[in-house]
Amino acid sequence: MAEEIERRVSGVESRERHALRFWRAAWAVFRKDVRSELRTRYALNALAVFALTVVLVVSFYLGPRLSPRDPVTPATSAALLWIALFFAALTGLGRAFVHEEEAQTATFLRLNAPPLAVFVGKWLLNVLLLAGLSVVVTLLLSLFMNLRIVNPAMLLLTLLLGGLGLAATITLIAAIIAKASARSALFAVLAFPVVFPMLAVAMTATEQALIGAQWSAALPQLQGLGAYAVAMSAAAVLLFPYVWEV
Repeated sequence: MAEEIERRVSGVESRERHALRFWRAAWAVFRKDVRSELRTRYALNALAVFALTVVLVVSFYLGPRLSPRDPVTPATSAALLWIALFFAALTGLGRAFVHEEEAQTATFLRLNAPPLAVFVGKWLLNVLLLAGLSVVVTLLLSLFMNLRIVNPAMLLLTLLLGGLGLAATITLIAAIIAKASARSALFAVLAFPVVFPMLAVAMTATEQALIGAQWSAALPQLQGLGAYAVAMSAAAVLLFPYVWEV
């Protein structure tokens, strides 16, 4: 009996040590990437320039034509918001693993960190960058296109759920195309069919947040975004170790 209790306690302590090493490794990858990004500002500059360009070009062309009372305006603003987020994410977040291959640090990561810890560290950075990008694009649309948000909480939840799913998808595909020669074309080809269903649902939920729809009306879209985020995170957790070790 005493041996059984001791074996169980030892098993629990072993799992706790394993979990602690995992999160320490993921945090170390996240901190390394944050420092690298602050030093090079590659993704930050790409995200900012692309988002600003899209919003300014669209606002100069469509801004004078859209009226806050026009029923088409919320749908147009929702589509512009997610188009800017999607293409800016493709432009700025796709180098998460390309940089490791170019700097020849991928082998070091493979030897010193569990595969899932590497994925979680880079996924956290992409979530952080997407959160900042969402805030910037929303503010720019509010400034240049008079974006009216009737239900800010619903918009925040939509951006959160959509951002989690988009970050998981972008991070996994970035790992897949890291060693390819035509990375940019391959990245868009792989990402678009996977992300398209989420974009369609996210635009609908965003439009409902902009017009102030009831939570019950937006619940199917929010559940769809949550299910997409869970499904893509689970797929990434299952597939990434095989992608990373190839």
